[in-house]
Amino acid sequence: MIINYRLSLIIYLYLHFNLISINKMKAKVKTKNFVFKGLKIISWIIFVGLCIEAGGLIVNFIFSLVKPEILQNLYQKLDLTEMYESSKLAFFGMYGFILTISILKAVLFYLVVILVTKINLSRPFNNFVSKQISLISYYTLSIGLFSFFARQIAKDLQHYGFEIDKLDQFWADSQAFILMAAVIYVIATIFSKGVEYQEELEETV
Repeated sequence: MIINYRLSLIIYLYLHFNLISINKMKAKVKTKNFVFKGLKIISWIIFVGLCIEAGGLIVNFIFSLVKPEILQNLYQKLDLTEMYESSKLAFFGMYGFILTISILKAVLFYLVVILVTKINLSRPFNNFVSKQISLISYYTLSIGLFSFFARQIAKDLQHYGFEIDKLDQFWADSQAFILMAAVIYVIATIFSKGVEYQEELEETV
């Protein structure tokens, strides 16, 4: 009787602590899923915002050429008519950088949206995730480099009397994008190695 009682107590305690750990694991999974859903929502919001910004800049550019007098009523209100009158080359060069950077940012977050939408958290190491993170690192580096070159050219134009202070907002974070690209590339390399090891493990099994 005593042995049966002790055995029953041991089984009860074992099941009790197992249930506690299972509930904790479920709670962690729920928390992770909640955080990941939050990331998806944030990614979509940023993507939509960047699309609106890029679209606004494109419209602004078209009206700068066609009807510059209504620029003050537009969403972006970026008036470079003085630059256009002084030098068409400088105008198209600066606007080219602005539009390229804004479109690249929208494409970058489109890739992020695809990644967070299609990634399988139970099996994250796969070729799709590895390639997607690599693409994100390349686009991030492109944004950083375009922003860096645009900032340097804008500084040179300032020596010729062009007002470029209002353009700094479009490439002020060039160094941050270059640094971020390096970090993302390291993560992409880790994922690539993880995929290779996982494939080798599956072949061995």
